Amino acid sequence: MTDNLLRAPAEVKYAEELDWLESVDDGPKPFSWRLSPKMVRLFILGSERADGLDREISQKWFGDRAFVERSVVTLASDRGLLLIGDPGTGKSWLAELLSAAICRNSTLVVQGTAGTTEDQIKYSWNVAQVIAQGQSREAMIPSPIMTAMENGVIGRFEELTRSTSDVQDALISILSEKYVSIPELDGADGENTVFAKPGFSLIATANSRDRGVNDLSSALKRRFNFVRVPVVTNKRSEAEIVRFRTAELLRRHRIEVEVPPTLLDILLQSFADLRASAANAASDDERLESALSTAEQIGVLEDAVLHSQFFGEKELGAHTLASSLVGSLARRTPEDLAILNKFWHGVVEPRSEGEQGGPWRDFLDGGREAIATLS
Repeated sequence: MTDNLLRAPAEVKYAEELDWLESVDDGPKPFSWRLSPKMVRLFILGSERADGLDREISQKWFGDRAFVERSVVTLASDRGLLLIGDPGTGKSWLAELLSAAICRNSTLVVQGTAGTTEDQIKYSWNVAQVIAQGQSREAMIPSPIMTAMENGVIGRFEELTRSTSDVQDALISILSEKYVSIPELDGADGENTVFAKPGFSLIATANSRDRGVNDLSSALKRRFNFVRVPVVTNKRSEAEIVRFRTAELLRRHRIEVEVPPTLLDILLQSFADLRASAANAASDDERLESALSTAEQIGVLEDAVLHSQFFGEKELGAHTLASSLVGSLARRTPEDLAILNKFWHGVVEPRSEGEQGGPWRDFLDGGREAIATLS
């Protein structure tokens, strides 16, 4: 089934694992959860020998166990969960995995934008049916969050701080009162109120770089437990994430490739150096527009591998990796190109000199050519 989907949701992609975990899970389950909290954690972080399972469960999110445990405990208490952090730290992926493990449905999602309306988190109407038959529950179109309330499952709200204050305020009553009123309907049979069933909760994500776009009110903040997801700074952990996610993405193209360790080191070191440069920059004009996240490293590596497969010599080389990195990070012209040019001369060029500079020399040449082409 997953072969027919460009991107299968986690509950479909890992259905076999979830089925097996559910069959052996004898732990206490809150509300109508499909897995116990311990099994939810195990599904996300992968199994260890000490778990005593008859099979291995793959690790799907690379991060501190404490973040996953706090997230699970929050959802078990029926409070809203807000995952906040820099772009590319895996907030949305963690939210999807939590939803898949808890209720086997991660698709009840509202995407927050400046154009998101209150109707998109409550309900709207089938206009043709209303004209023909009048307003009724049958003519109502529930939002993903209302559907989650009615079914007692997890709803998701992506990029909460990008939504306007009116939309954020509408969430307050949902999170505190756990019902939605429908004033257009007659209340005689209780049809004018949708109550949340046990198991309903909300996972929201927020980009810490969007602070000040639409700040959360203190009332809404009180209804969420915050889990701050940090940028991965451990080189070994970041390498595992990049390797794992890139391999997953390339399987869509039926490409199985081993990234040479030296090239992965070059990619990780380049991003680390660019982050350090951005941290020491005196103004935004001296920083790349890119967030330099782990997700962007994955994008650079995937682009380089695909370019090698389709237009190169099949095997990934440092020259192609450099071209992909420049093409992905040079978003502003000429500001970003000037920053990358300075980086190539001041950091990459010295590394390319000496006996150990082989791959760095190809990386130097590839970057120079890409910068010259885009200039």
